[in-house]
Amino acid sequence: MGIATYGTNSVDWEQRVDLGRLRTDRLARLRAELDVSQLGALLTFDFHNIRYMTATHIGTWGMDKLVRFSLLPRGGDPVVWDFGSAARHHQLYAPWLGEGNARAGISTLRGAIPPAAGRAEDVADKIYRELDKYGLTGQPVGVDVLEPAVLFALQARGITVLDGQQVFLAARRIKTADEISLLTSAAAMVDAAYDELYEFLRPGVRENECVGLVSKKLYDLGSEHVEGVNAISGERCSPHPHVYSDRILRPGDPAFFDILHSHLGYRTCYYRTFAVGSASMAQRDAYVRCREYMDIALDAVRPGATTADIVRLWPAASEFGFPDEEAAFGLQYGHGVGLSIWERPIFSRLTSLDHPEVLEEGMVFALETYWPAADGWSAARIEEEVVVTADGCEVITKFPAEELLVAGRRYFAVGGPLPTLRDAQSHRNNPVPTGVPVPAAAAAATAAVNGAGS
Repeated sequence: MGIATYGTNSVDWEQRVDLGRLRTDRLARLRAELDVSQLGALLTFDFHNIRYMTATHIGTWGMDKLVRFSLLPRGGDPVVWDFGSAARHHQLYAPWLGEGNARAGISTLRGAIPPAAGRAEDVADKIYRELDKYGLTGQPVGVDVLEPAVLFALQARGITVLDGQQVFLAARRIKTADEISLLTSAAAMVDAAYDELYEFLRPGVRENECVGLVSKKLYDLGSEHVEGVNAISGERCSPHPHVYSDRILRPGDPAFFDILHSHLGYRTCYYRTFAVGSASMAQRDAYVRCREYMDIALDAVRPGATTADIVRLWPAASEFGFPDEEAAFGLQYGHGVGLSIWERPIFSRLTSLDHPEVLEEGMVFALETYWPAADGWSAARIEEEVVVTADGCEVITKFPAEELLVAGRRYFAVGGPLPTLRDAQSHRNNPVPTGVPVPAAAAAATAAVNGAGS
């Protein structure tokens, strides 16, 4: 039996996600990484790390404010400082924190509070008092992200600040059974969004309308946060701009989407590519290449393999029109998925060949492939999320992607249904723009098709 997909509710008649166990297991993993580090405590201002440490959440509106913070001292329990009303809520509804460990306290609101008000110094005082309680004032504190004013205030208090982000990333690298269940449910919600999107795509709709449709579907299903919907169509596909627009979809367009949302904190990163009404041979060829690179990567995923083993299977940047791996970063790519996206491990020819990471059972990550078409403007993008199992991996992104899907109305000519694979479109004989790189294999395939039809 594969990974189970549950409903999003709790029930008494089926063992589903155990949220109490989720909290306990996450904190245990974080304590274990702290214990083997050189740090006396972990201090976090990052919403995702605060949630991992304390299982508290106040909504997504404050994710970029760096205003709330929490501390895990070696040998002690987590303490969270929050907006006073939120701290009061934690005291009432988060008993796992323990008596007195949810407290009022805010930082500088990214400098919006005047420095003379002393908020940075107040944060440092709070942290120092907690360290002193455990005899840790002489030991370094690991911090993930913080404002310069807070850093200077901690240093003025005699606290040595080191990089704590690596400790958090190490703890979050292997997912617990409950985390995997939540990640699978998050992906299932995107499956449904793609089904609705497939029905909606047609000439005349705009990219931003697609974003609205997907967002509504996910929120209706109970999504906590739609982080983004990357909607790209037509000539915007190559080069890939990574942001949606108000472009109107047209017949024969390629269109790819990346859906990023959160279910109980656990995220998705999930690309699919469609053709609107019909596809050209160049588009199909690009999709086939994109799928091949995905499939050979998935076949290589197993415990003991490394990120370097995976990226060696993917084309170098120069093979698809980029001068170097930094210029092509993020196109042939992979990254861990959890409470945030782009966790460990990272797969990229930019870094993984020289600094490989070993894959382990229980990792959850997304693999992304991209290929530009020989026509110089269309492209394909595919992404699958996988769980590393004892002897391979299981794909948890289920919307069909084995072949290029054609969405939109079927058209009928006098001879019958209009083919969905058409090179006799208005752009068939357009020359490739000067300076646009054409992958050799794609150019050869397209030339062969055009030659056969002449």
